[in-house]
Amino acid sequence: MVRIICIAVGIMLLLIACALCEGKRELRFFKVRRYAFTHPDFSMLDSEKKIVLLADLHNKVYGNKNDILLEKIRQEHPDFILVAGDMLVGKPEAKLKEAQEFLCKLPEICPVYYGLGNHEQRMKVYPEIYGEGVYFNFRNTLKDAGICFLENERVTLQCDRIKIDIAGLELPMDTYQRFRHIKLSRKDIEHVIGKASNNFQILIAHNPVFFPAYKEWGADFTVSGHLHGGIIRIPGIGGVITPQAVLFPKYSGEMTVEGNQAIVVSRGLGTHTINYRIFNPAEVVSITFLPYSDKKESNSFGE
Repeated sequence: MVRIICIAVGIMLLLIACALCEGKRELRFFKVRRYAFTHPDFSMLDSEKKIVLLADLHNKVYGNKNDILLEKIRQEHPDFILVAGDMLVGKPEAKLKEAQEFLCKLPEICPVYYGLGNHEQRMKVYPEIYGEGVYFNFRNTLKDAGICFLENERVTLQCDRIKIDIAGLELPMDTYQRFRHIKLSRKDIEHVIGKASNNFQILIAHNPVFFPAYKEWGADFTVSGHLHGGIIRIPGIGGVITPQAVLFPKYSGEMTVEGNQAIVVSRGLGTHTINYRIFNPAEVVSITFLPYSDKKESNSFGE
């Protein structure tokens, strides 16, 4: 009996050691995850359009000044880039140089549209804690480089024969609080950003938890981050825990299509409070919008 217990304990310790090693290994690299999406409105697209989604870099650096990350983005040949927030770490006396230098190089590739994450937003909302003017200096430097910031704002793009609206949603900070179940409605979103247009609507919304409300508001395609893939991912189940300490979130690091509406949640490029990943590598997300026809409906993903 003692021998069986010792063997069981040994196996458990070995599994824990393997998990720790795998978690540390995954912190050293990222992958490109690819999705394809089509929609009846895309019958007005004459060719495929490529979007790169970035989120939750948290000042992480890949290579020399993120040259590895920049090259992978270039290789995707995106038509535009969507940033779903938390590219820096919002804390007193935060160092913004790494994220700022990387982001300023993105407009050399293609147009860039930036929606705030909770880290950028709290620096903006609480300057007495994070420094007077720190957020605005960061934002203005990026705007001068050509990045379009969308702080409860939207822009309209003409893509072939279709108009696409891109909106950036900035929700109240209490929607990020731990151990609280916040409800969000269409009217709450309309209060801060107005009603959705009749154009194809892309919504940059850092927190994916409220996707039902985003759909009700009228988002055709939502991009999010924030959950870091659930920290640990279980094959066939998904992410394990959110920053709000909610177990097994429905949307944590995948593309989910519900009817003609979809959400893509980035698993992020960096980490923050919990510096750990398992079965959950960091990622650049590449999304292809496919011209639509009745004979070709293909919403899928690959790696």
